Amino acid sequence: MKAINRILVIQTAFIGDVILTLPLIQVLKEFVPKAEIDVVVVPRAAELCRNHPAIERIIEYDKRGKDKGWAGFRRMVGILGEKEYQIAVLPHRSLRSALLAFLAGIPLRIGFSKGAGRFLLTKSIDYETEKHEVERNLSLLTAIGIRDLGKVLPRVYPSRPDQEAVSRIMSAVPVPKRARVIAVAPGTIWNTKRWMKERFVELINMIVDNGFAVVLVGGKEDRALCNEILEAAKRKSIINAAGSLTLLESAELLSRCRLTISNDSAPMHLSVAVGTPVVAIFGATVPSFGFSPYGPHDAVVETRGLHCRPCSIHGGTECPIKTFDCMVQITPERVFSRMMDVLEKTGAKR
Repeated sequence: MKAINRILVIQTAFIGDVILTLPLIQVLKEFVPKAEIDVVVVPRAAELCRNHPAIERIIEYDKRGKDKGWAGFRRMVGILGEKEYQIAVLPHRSLRSALLAFLAGIPLRIGFSKGAGRFLLTKSIDYETEKHEVERNLSLLTAIGIRDLGKVLPRVYPSRPDQEAVSRIMSAVPVPKRARVIAVAPGTIWNTKRWMKERFVELINMIVDNGFAVVLVGGKEDRALCNEILEAAKRKSIINAAGSLTLLESAELLSRCRLTISNDSAPMHLSVAVGTPVVAIFGATVPSFGFSPYGPHDAVVETRGLHCRPCSIHGGTECPIKTFDCMVQITPERVFSRMMDVLEKTGAKR
Protein backbone atom coordinates (compact mmCIF):
# COMPACT_ATOMS: atom_id res chain seq x y z
CA MET A 1 0.00 0.00 0.00
CA LYS A 2 2.87 2.41 0.78
CA ALA A 3 4.17 2.16 -2.79
CA ILE A 4 0.90 3.34 -4.34
CA ASN A 5 1.17 6.96 -5.46
CA ARG A 6 -1.13 7.32 -8.51
CA ILE A 7 -4.79 6.20 -8.51
CA LEU A 8 -7.48 6.86 -11.10
CA VAL A 9 -11.24 6.71 -10.55
CA ILE A 10 -13.40 6.64 -13.69
CA GLN A 11 -17.06 7.64 -13.27
CA THR A 12 -18.60 9.12 -16.42
CA ALA A 13 -22.27 8.56 -15.60
CA PHE A 14 -24.83 11.05 -14.25
CA ILE A 15 -24.37 13.76 -11.61
CA GLY A 16 -25.95 11.60 -8.91
CA ASP A 17 -23.60 8.72 -9.74
CA VAL A 18 -20.58 10.99 -9.29
CA ILE A 19 -21.86 12.13 -5.88
CA LEU A 20 -22.34 8.50 -4.84
CA THR A 21 -18.74 7.78 -5.90
CA LEU A 22 -17.26 10.45 -3.63
CA PRO A 23 -17.27 8.24 -0.49
CA LEU A 24 -15.05 5.76 -2.35
CA ILE A 25 -12.60 8.55 -3.19
CA GLN A 26 -12.70 9.91 0.35
CA VAL A 27 -11.90 6.51 1.83
CA LEU A 28 -9.10 5.91 -0.69
CA LYS A 29 -7.46 9.16 0.39
CA GLU A 30 -7.83 8.23 4.04
CA PHE A 31 -6.17 4.83 3.60
CA VAL A 32 -3.59 5.91 1.02
CA PRO A 33 -2.97 9.52 2.09
CA LYS A 34 0.19 10.04 0.02
CA ALA A 35 -1.41 8.90 -3.23
CA GLU A 36 -2.60 11.36 -5.85
CA ILE A 37 -6.17 10.50 -6.78
CA ASP A 38 -7.43 11.72 -10.15
CA VAL A 39 -10.99 11.37 -11.47
CA VAL A 40 -12.43 11.08 -14.96
CA VAL A 41 -15.92 12.59 -15.19
CA VAL A 42 -18.16 14.20 -17.79
CA PRO A 43 -17.99 18.03 -17.96
CA ARG A 44 -21.36 18.56 -16.34
CA ALA A 45 -20.31 16.68 -13.21
CA ALA A 46 -16.73 18.01 -13.03
CA GLU A 47 -17.66 20.92 -10.79
CA LEU A 48 -18.78 18.54 -8.04
CA CYS A 49 -15.16 17.43 -7.64
CA ARG A 50 -13.66 20.92 -7.43
CA ASN A 51 -12.17 21.94 -4.07
CA HIS A 52 -12.46 18.35 -2.84
CA PRO A 53 -9.47 17.65 -0.58
CA ALA A 54 -9.28 14.00 -1.66
CA ILE A 55 -9.03 14.77 -5.39
CA GLU A 56 -5.81 15.88 -7.08
CA ARG A 57 -6.89 16.29 -10.72
CA ILE A 58 -10.20 16.39 -12.55
CA ILE A 59 -10.03 15.02 -16.08
CA GLU A 60 -13.07 15.90 -18.17
CA TYR A 61 -14.19 13.38 -20.75
CA ASP A 62 -16.86 14.92 -22.97
CA LYS A 63 -17.98 11.60 -24.41
CA ARG A 64 -21.12 13.04 -25.99
CA GLY A 65 -19.51 16.28 -27.19
CA LYS A 66 -15.99 17.16 -28.34
CA ASP A 67 -14.62 13.76 -27.29
CA LYS A 68 -17.37 11.81 -29.03
CA GLY A 69 -16.27 8.91 -31.18
CA TRP A 70 -13.00 7.06 -31.69
CA ALA A 71 -10.80 10.15 -32.01
CA GLY A 72 -11.93 11.51 -28.68
CA PHE A 73 -11.56 8.12 -27.05
CA ARG A 74 -7.98 7.79 -28.35
CA ARG A 75 -7.17 11.26 -27.06
CA MET A 76 -8.41 10.28 -23.60
CA VAL A 77 -6.41 7.03 -23.66
CA GLY A 78 -3.31 9.07 -24.47
CA ILE A 79 -3.90 11.49 -21.59
CA LEU A 80 -4.42 8.68 -19.10
CA GLY A 81 -1.51 6.64 -20.42
CA GLU A 82 0.93 9.47 -19.74
CA LYS A 83 0.03 9.59 -16.05
CA GLU A 84 1.35 6.10 -15.23
CA TYR A 85 -1.43 5.23 -12.81
CA GLN A 86 -0.94 2.10 -10.74
CA ILE A 87 -4.61 1.49 -9.94
CA ALA A 88 -7.85 2.25 -11.76
CA VAL A 89 -11.12 1.95 -9.82
CA LEU A 90 -14.19 1.65 -12.04
CA PRO A 91 -17.56 2.10 -10.29
CA HIS A 92 -19.12 2.79 -13.70
CA ARG A 93 -19.93 -0.61 -15.22
CA SER A 94 -19.47 0.39 -18.84
CA LEU A 95 -17.30 -1.19 -21.49
CA ARG A 96 -15.91 2.23 -22.39
CA SER A 97 -14.63 2.85 -18.84
CA ALA A 98 -12.94 -0.55 -18.64
CA LEU A 99 -11.44 -0.13 -22.11
CA LEU A 100 -10.03 3.29 -21.18
CA ALA A 101 -8.20 1.82 -18.18
CA PHE A 102 -7.02 -1.21 -20.16
CA LEU A 103 -5.65 0.72 -23.15
CA ALA A 104 -4.06 3.29 -20.84
CA GLY A 105 -1.94 0.44 -19.49
CA ILE A 106 -3.05 0.72 -15.86
CA PRO A 107 -1.85 -2.55 -14.29
CA LEU A 108 -4.48 -2.99 -11.54
CA ARG A 109 -8.02 -2.45 -12.82
CA ILE A 110 -10.80 -2.93 -10.26
CA GLY A 111 -14.48 -3.06 -11.17
CA PHE A 112 -17.69 -5.02 -10.82
CA SER A 113 -18.13 -8.56 -12.06
CA LYS A 114 -21.55 -7.52 -13.40
CA GLY A 115 -20.53 -5.16 -16.17
CA ALA A 116 -19.91 -5.03 -19.90
CA GLY A 117 -16.16 -4.57 -19.46
CA ARG A 118 -15.56 -7.19 -16.77
CA PHE A 119 -13.26 -9.24 -19.03
CA LEU A 120 -10.84 -6.28 -19.11
CA LEU A 121 -10.49 -6.13 -15.32
CA THR A 122 -7.68 -7.60 -13.27
CA LYS A 123 -9.84 -7.75 -10.13
CA SER A 124 -13.63 -7.95 -10.13
CA ILE A 125 -15.99 -7.56 -7.18
CA ASP A 126 -19.55 -8.86 -6.93
CA TYR A 127 -22.22 -6.23 -7.58
CA GLU A 128 -24.50 -6.79 -4.58
CA THR A 129 -27.93 -5.57 -5.64
CA GLU A 130 -29.33 -5.47 -2.10
CA LYS A 131 -26.83 -2.81 -0.98
CA HIS A 132 -26.91 0.95 -1.40
CA GLU A 133 -24.81 2.28 -4.28
CA VAL A 134 -22.42 3.99 -1.85
CA GLU A 135 -21.78 0.65 -0.16
CA ARG A 136 -21.43 -1.16 -3.49
CA ASN A 137 -18.83 1.35 -4.62
CA LEU A 138 -16.93 1.04 -1.35
CA SER A 139 -16.90 -2.74 -1.77
CA LEU A 140 -14.54 -2.25 -4.73
CA LEU A 141 -11.86 -1.28 -2.24
CA THR A 142 -11.85 -4.77 -0.75
CA ALA A 143 -9.69 -5.64 -3.78
CA ILE A 144 -6.84 -3.73 -2.12
CA GLY A 145 -7.61 -4.77 1.45
CA ILE A 146 -9.85 -1.89 2.56
CA ARG A 147 -13.03 -3.19 4.21
CA ASP A 148 -15.50 -2.87 7.10
CA LEU A 149 -15.87 0.89 6.69
CA GLY A 150 -19.33 1.53 8.10
CA LYS A 151 -21.45 4.39 6.79
CA VAL A 152 -19.53 6.97 4.75
CA LEU A 153 -21.40 10.02 3.43
CA PRO A 154 -20.37 11.95 0.32
CA ARG A 155 -19.10 15.49 0.78
CA VAL A 156 -18.80 18.44 -1.62
CA TYR A 157 -16.99 21.71 -0.98
CA PRO A 158 -18.49 25.02 -2.18
CA SER A 159 -15.98 27.88 -2.41
CA ARG A 160 -16.15 31.35 -0.88
CA PRO A 161 -17.51 32.81 -4.16
CA ASP A 162 -20.17 30.07 -4.16
CA GLN A 163 -21.17 31.12 -0.65
CA GLU A 164 -21.29 34.79 -1.59
CA ALA A 165 -23.47 34.07 -4.64
CA VAL A 166 -25.95 32.15 -2.52
CA SER A 167 -26.01 34.88 0.13
CA ARG A 168 -27.14 37.32 -2.56
CA ILE A 169 -29.94 35.00 -3.65
CA MET A 170 -31.08 34.19 -0.13
CA SER A 171 -31.23 37.88 0.73
CA ALA A 172 -33.95 38.20 -1.90
CA VAL A 173 -36.25 35.67 -0.21
CA PRO A 174 -39.21 37.81 0.90
CA VAL A 175 -39.38 36.48 4.47
CA PRO A 176 -38.02 37.48 7.88
CA LYS A 177 -34.37 36.66 8.47
CA ARG A 178 -35.18 33.91 10.95
CA ALA A 179 -37.64 32.15 8.63
CA ARG A 180 -37.25 28.43 8.09
CA VAL A 181 -36.37 27.57 4.50
CA ILE A 182 -37.35 24.35 2.71
CA ALA A 183 -35.81 23.45 -0.64
CA VAL A 184 -38.12 21.88 -3.23
CA ALA A 185 -36.70 20.19 -6.35
CA PRO A 186 -39.64 19.29 -8.64
CA GLY A 187 -37.69 18.38 -11.78
CA THR A 188 -36.12 15.27 -13.30
CA ILE A 189 -35.31 14.20 -16.85
CA TRP A 190 -37.53 11.11 -16.47
CA ASN A 191 -41.27 11.80 -16.61
CA THR A 192 -42.23 8.74 -14.56
CA LYS A 193 -39.98 9.91 -11.71
CA ARG A 194 -41.62 13.34 -11.58
CA TRP A 195 -44.43 13.97 -9.11
CA MET A 196 -47.20 16.05 -10.66
CA LYS A 197 -46.84 19.83 -10.84
CA GLU A 198 -50.24 20.35 -9.23
CA ARG A 199 -49.21 18.26 -6.22
CA PHE A 200 -46.06 20.31 -5.76
CA VAL A 201 -48.18 23.47 -5.80
CA GLU A 202 -50.48 22.09 -3.10
CA LEU A 203 -47.53 20.96 -1.01
CA ILE A 204 -45.73 24.30 -1.29
CA ASN A 205 -48.85 26.16 -0.21
CA MET A 206 -49.04 23.92 2.87
CA ILE A 207 -45.38 24.55 3.64
CA VAL A 208 -45.68 28.35 3.35
CA ASP A 209 -48.96 28.44 5.27
CA ASN A 210 -47.17 26.70 8.14
CA GLY A 211 -44.56 29.41 8.48
CA PHE A 212 -41.78 28.16 6.20
CA ALA A 213 -40.16 29.76 3.19
CA VAL A 214 -39.59 27.75 0.00
CA VAL A 215 -36.75 27.91 -2.50
CA LEU A 216 -37.23 26.03 -5.77
CA VAL A 217 -34.04 24.39 -7.04
CA GLY A 218 -32.97 22.57 -10.19
CA GLY A 219 -31.11 23.00 -13.46
CA LYS A 220 -31.81 25.27 -16.42
CA GLU A 221 -34.11 22.59 -17.82
CA ASP A 222 -36.26 22.91 -14.68
CA ARG A 223 -36.59 26.70 -14.77
CA ALA A 224 -39.86 26.79 -16.71
CA LEU A 225 -41.49 24.12 -14.52
CA CYS A 226 -40.45 25.98 -11.38
CA ASN A 227 -41.82 29.26 -12.78
CA GLU A 228 -45.17 27.56 -13.42
CA ILE A 229 -45.21 26.22 -9.87
CA LEU A 230 -44.28 29.63 -8.48
CA GLU A 231 -47.08 31.34 -10.37
CA ALA A 232 -49.67 28.71 -9.46
CA ALA A 233 -48.78 28.68 -5.76
CA LYS A 234 -49.77 32.34 -5.32
CA ARG A 235 -47.90 32.66 -2.06
CA LYS A 236 -45.16 34.95 -0.86
CA SER A 237 -42.05 33.46 0.73
CA ILE A 238 -41.19 31.50 -2.44
CA ILE A 239 -38.20 32.08 -4.71
CA ASN A 240 -37.20 30.28 -7.90
CA ALA A 241 -33.44 29.58 -7.99
CA ALA A 242 -33.64 26.85 -10.65
CA GLY A 243 -31.24 27.39 -13.52
CA SER A 244 -29.49 30.34 -11.89
CA LEU A 245 -26.88 28.44 -9.87
CA THR A 246 -23.90 26.23 -10.56
CA LEU A 247 -23.79 22.80 -8.94
CA LEU A 248 -21.62 23.95 -6.05
CA GLU A 249 -23.72 27.07 -5.58
CA SER A 250 -26.76 24.78 -5.46
CA ALA A 251 -24.98 22.67 -2.86
CA GLU A 252 -24.31 25.77 -0.77
CA LEU A 253 -27.95 26.83 -1.05
CA LEU A 254 -29.15 23.37 0.00
CA SER A 255 -26.80 23.45 2.98
CA ARG A 256 -28.66 26.51 4.26
CA CYS A 257 -32.07 24.84 4.06
CA ARG A 258 -33.61 22.83 6.86
CA LEU A 259 -34.80 20.10 4.51
CA THR A 260 -35.03 19.20 0.82
CA ILE A 261 -38.09 17.69 -0.87
CA SER A 262 -37.13 16.07 -4.15
CA ASN A 263 -38.02 13.50 -6.74
CA ASP A 264 -35.55 10.64 -7.26
CA SER A 265 -33.01 13.01 -8.83
CA ALA A 266 -29.64 14.72 -8.35
CA PRO A 267 -30.73 17.36 -5.76
CA MET A 268 -31.59 14.49 -3.44
CA HIS A 269 -27.97 13.24 -3.51
CA LEU A 270 -26.54 16.77 -3.44
CA SER A 271 -28.49 17.48 -0.26
CA VAL A 272 -27.00 14.39 1.37
CA ALA A 273 -23.53 15.65 0.40
CA VAL A 274 -24.05 18.86 2.41
CA GLY A 275 -25.84 17.25 5.35
CA THR A 276 -29.36 18.52 4.65
CA PRO A 277 -32.15 16.02 5.46
CA VAL A 278 -34.19 14.77 2.50
CA VAL A 279 -37.75 13.65 1.87
CA ALA A 280 -37.65 11.90 -1.50
CA ILE A 281 -40.68 11.06 -3.64
CA PHE A 282 -40.24 7.77 -5.50
CA GLY A 283 -42.54 6.71 -8.34
CA ALA A 284 -41.34 4.43 -11.13
CA THR A 285 -38.15 3.49 -9.29
CA VAL A 286 -37.73 1.92 -5.84
CA PRO A 287 -35.24 2.49 -3.00
CA SER A 288 -34.12 -1.14 -3.16
CA PHE A 289 -32.24 -0.31 -6.38
CA GLY A 290 -29.71 1.30 -4.05
CA PHE A 291 -30.10 4.96 -5.03
CA SER A 292 -32.27 6.29 -2.21
CA PRO A 293 -31.12 9.26 -0.09
CA TYR A 294 -28.35 8.05 2.21
CA GLY A 295 -28.39 10.52 5.10
CA PRO A 296 -29.15 9.42 8.68
CA HIS A 297 -32.56 11.10 8.87
CA ASP A 298 -33.67 10.89 5.23
CA ALA A 299 -37.08 9.50 4.29
CA VAL A 300 -38.81 8.16 1.19
CA VAL A 301 -42.48 8.57 0.27
CA GLU A 302 -43.68 5.89 -2.14
CA THR A 303 -46.70 3.79 -3.14
CA ARG A 304 -46.10 0.19 -2.16
CA GLY A 305 -47.89 -2.93 -3.30
CA LEU A 306 -48.31 -2.05 -6.97
CA HIS A 307 -47.71 -5.04 -9.26
CA CYS A 308 -46.33 -2.70 -11.95
CA ARG A 309 -43.67 -1.11 -9.78
CA PRO A 310 -40.80 -0.71 -10.49
CA CYS A 311 -41.41 -0.37 -14.21
CA SER A 312 -37.80 0.46 -15.14
CA ILE A 313 -34.36 1.06 -13.68
CA HIS A 314 -34.04 4.75 -14.52
CA GLY A 315 -37.61 5.81 -15.21
CA GLY A 316 -39.31 6.45 -18.55
CA THR A 317 -41.19 8.96 -20.66
CA GLU A 318 -44.66 7.70 -19.73
CA CYS A 319 -46.42 5.22 -17.49
CA PRO A 320 -46.44 1.83 -19.29
CA ILE A 321 -50.00 1.07 -18.15
CA LYS A 322 -51.25 4.69 -18.41
CA THR A 323 -52.42 4.98 -14.77
CA PHE A 324 -49.38 6.58 -13.10
CA ASP A 325 -50.70 5.13 -9.85
CA CYS A 326 -47.26 5.16 -8.25
CA MET A 327 -47.38 8.96 -8.16
CA VAL A 328 -51.13 9.62 -8.19
CA GLN A 329 -51.53 7.80 -4.87
CA ILE A 330 -48.97 10.04 -3.16
CA THR A 331 -50.83 13.01 -1.69
CA PRO A 332 -49.40 16.38 -0.63
CA GLU A 333 -50.62 15.62 2.88
CA ARG A 334 -48.44 12.49 3.05
CA VAL A 335 -45.35 14.33 1.90
CA PHE A 336 -45.96 17.24 4.27
CA SER A 337 -46.50 14.86 7.18
CA ARG A 338 -43.24 13.06 6.43
CA MET A 339 -41.48 16.41 6.17
CA MET A 340 -42.67 17.38 9.63
CA ASP A 341 -41.63 13.99 11.01
CA VAL A 342 -38.09 14.45 9.71
CA LEU A 343 -37.88 18.01 11.02
CA GLU A 344 -39.02 16.76 14.42
CA LYS A 345 -36.28 14.11 14.46
CA THR A 346 -33.59 16.57 13.44
CA GLY A 347 -34.69 19.27 15.88
CA ALA A 348 -35.35 21.70 13.02
CA LYS A 349 -39.13 21.86 13.34
CA ARG A 350 -39.21 25.03 15.44
